[in-house]
Amino acid sequence: MPRRYHVYILSSLSGVLYVGVTNSLLHRMRQHRSLAMPGFTARNRVTRLVHCEETTDVRAAIEREKQIKGWSRGKKVALIEAGNPTWRDLAAEWFDGREPG
Repeated sequence: MPRRYHVYILSSLSGVLYVGVTNSLLHRMRQHRSLAMPGFTARNRVTRLVHCEETTDVRAAIEREKQIKGWSRGKKVALIEAGNPTWRDLAAEWFDGREPG
Protein backbone atom coordinates (compact mmCIF):
# COMPACT_ATOMS: atom_id res chain seq x y z
CA MET A 1 0.00 0.00 0.00
CA PRO A 2 1.48 3.39 -0.94
CA ARG A 3 2.28 5.90 1.74
CA ARG A 4 -0.25 8.72 2.11
CA TYR A 5 0.60 12.37 2.67
CA HIS A 6 -1.77 15.01 3.92
CA VAL A 7 -1.75 18.75 3.36
CA TYR A 8 -3.91 20.28 6.04
CA ILE A 9 -5.18 23.57 7.41
CA LEU A 10 -5.76 24.09 11.11
CA SER A 11 -7.64 26.92 12.75
CA SER A 12 -7.87 28.29 16.25
CA LEU A 13 -11.25 29.20 17.70
CA SER A 14 -10.39 32.83 16.91
CA GLY A 15 -9.60 32.02 13.26
CA VAL A 16 -5.78 31.93 13.22
CA LEU A 17 -4.74 29.59 10.36
CA TYR A 18 -1.84 27.17 9.97
CA VAL A 19 -0.94 25.10 6.89
CA GLY A 20 1.07 21.90 7.26
CA VAL A 21 2.01 18.61 5.62
CA THR A 22 2.45 15.19 7.24
CA ASN A 23 2.62 11.48 6.49
CA SER A 24 0.67 10.66 9.67
CA LEU A 25 -2.32 12.93 10.11
CA LEU A 26 -3.62 11.23 13.25
CA HIS A 27 -0.23 11.48 14.97
CA ARG A 28 0.24 15.10 13.91
CA MET A 29 -3.26 16.05 15.08
CA ARG A 30 -2.55 14.43 18.45
CA GLN A 31 0.58 16.63 18.70
CA HIS A 32 -1.28 19.80 17.75
CA ARG A 33 -4.27 19.12 20.02
CA SER A 34 -2.07 18.42 23.04
CA LEU A 35 -0.05 21.59 22.32
CA ALA A 36 3.03 19.33 22.44
CA MET A 37 4.78 21.11 19.57
CA PRO A 38 6.20 24.38 20.88
CA GLY A 39 5.88 27.31 18.54
CA PHE A 40 3.21 29.04 16.51
CA THR A 41 0.42 26.46 16.78
CA ALA A 42 0.79 25.97 20.54
CA ARG A 43 1.13 29.71 21.21
CA ASN A 44 -2.00 30.45 19.18
CA ARG A 45 -3.91 27.29 20.16
CA VAL A 46 -4.33 26.28 16.52
CA THR A 47 -5.81 22.82 17.00
CA ARG A 48 -8.90 22.42 14.81
CA LEU A 49 -8.58 20.55 11.49
CA VAL A 50 -10.69 22.49 8.98
CA HIS A 51 -9.28 21.31 5.63
CA CYS A 52 -7.33 18.29 4.43
CA GLU A 53 -6.09 16.96 1.10
CA GLU A 54 -4.47 13.56 0.54
CA THR A 55 -1.94 12.32 -2.02
CA THR A 56 0.53 9.47 -2.42
CA ASP A 57 3.12 11.80 -3.97
CA VAL A 58 5.35 13.41 -1.35
CA ARG A 59 6.63 16.04 -3.79
CA ALA A 60 3.09 17.02 -4.74
CA ALA A 61 2.18 17.32 -1.05
CA ILE A 62 5.14 19.59 -0.31
CA GLU A 63 4.43 21.74 -3.38
CA ARG A 64 0.74 22.03 -2.46
CA GLU A 65 1.65 23.07 1.09
CA LYS A 66 3.96 25.78 -0.27
CA GLN A 67 1.28 26.91 -2.72
CA ILE A 68 -1.40 27.27 -0.04
CA LYS A 69 1.02 28.96 2.38
CA GLY A 70 1.66 31.58 -0.29
CA TRP A 71 -2.01 32.40 -0.69
CA SER A 72 -3.80 35.33 0.89
CA ARG A 73 -5.97 34.65 3.93
CA GLY A 74 -9.05 35.20 1.76
CA LYS A 75 -8.04 32.50 -0.69
CA LYS A 76 -7.32 30.07 2.18
CA VAL A 77 -10.74 30.84 3.69
CA ALA A 78 -12.40 30.21 0.32
CA LEU A 79 -10.64 26.83 0.07
CA ILE A 80 -11.78 25.87 3.58
CA GLU A 81 -15.36 27.01 3.00
CA ALA A 82 -15.64 25.20 -0.35
CA GLY A 83 -15.46 21.87 1.49
CA ASN A 84 -16.27 22.82 5.07
CA PRO A 85 -18.56 25.87 5.12
CA THR A 86 -19.19 25.69 8.87
CA TRP A 87 -15.50 25.25 9.76
CA ARG A 88 -16.36 22.03 11.61
CA ASP A 89 -13.38 20.36 13.28
CA LEU A 90 -12.84 17.41 10.94
CA ALA A 91 -10.79 15.54 13.57
CA ALA A 92 -13.17 16.01 16.51
CA GLU A 93 -14.46 12.43 16.41
CA TRP A 94 -10.94 11.01 16.27
CA PHE A 95 -10.47 11.82 19.93
CA ASP A 96 -12.88 11.83 22.85
CA GLY A 97 -15.09 14.72 21.76
CA ARG A 98 -13.48 17.29 24.03
CA GLU A 99 -13.02 20.75 22.60
CA PRO A 100 -9.36 21.10 21.55
CA GLY A 101 -6.87 23.43 23.19
